[in-house]
Amino acid sequence: MTPQMERLEEHLGRLKLYRVRERLSGLLEEAGKQEFSYSDFLDRILEEEVQAKQEKNISLRTVMARFPYQKSLEMFDFKFQPSVDPKQIRELCTCRYIENGENVVILGPPGVGKTHLAVAISLKAIGQGYRTLFTTAAGLITILAKAYHENRLEERLKTYTVPRLLIVDEIGYLPIDRQGANLFFQLVSRRYERGSMILTSNQRFGNWGEIFGDQVLATAILDRVLHHSVTINIKGESYRLKEKRKSGLLKPEKGEEEVS
Repeated sequence: MTPQMERLEEHLGRLKLYRVRERLSGLLEEAGKQEFSYSDFLDRILEEEVQAKQEKNISLRTVMARFPYQKSLEMFDFKFQPSVDPKQIRELCTCRYIENGENVVILGPPGVGKTHLAVAISLKAIGQGYRTLFTTAAGLITILAKAYHENRLEERLKTYTVPRLLIVDEIGYLPIDRQGANLFFQLVSRRYERGSMILTSNQRFGNWGEIFGDQVLATAILDRVLHHSVTINIKGESYRLKEKRKSGLLKPEKGEEEVS
């Protein structure tokens, strides 16, 4: 390594241009072969560094979102779930609903891909720079209730209010007591027309009074959630049952062809 290369790498390190420092030799060789002008070479190395920082930011925001897993939209089987409109999902991936302060509600029985869709749509939001946070309904209520008893509710509510997009998964899988319903209502009210939410539930809206143990509170929650919202109702079969049938653990339903 020449003294000049050593100085260049030292300067790049001090400027925290680590991607360019790692690829400096290759970039210089490419510039020489293609006879880049000074401006073209500067454009090339800055593009390299910007891309590296974007990738790092996306990775960091993805970790901070606390997803249970990462599944992309490309992994979702639209043919298996024909009730899901691909055009509608692609529109949500533009994130215009976030800019408009709208919510997304995904309904359907267990195993049909509600969480997969919620995560996939949220990953697109992260890619466009939106701060995102994932939680289950049960986990959310537990944390808020604990904060309430410790006189730290305001602090915790801020945690779930600050992200531009909040995903609350599995509403309806476990009953919510009146205190939990009140806490959830407070959160929904704070985010109303300010921050978007993606909610998933295995229960139709008519059953939310039973979920929250109070019809009045459930109505108030739904009023705010659905005022500006998109609802996706998945009416297909469980992916897990599909895989069990495919492996022979379950027999196909009457009239259904054997999965090869």
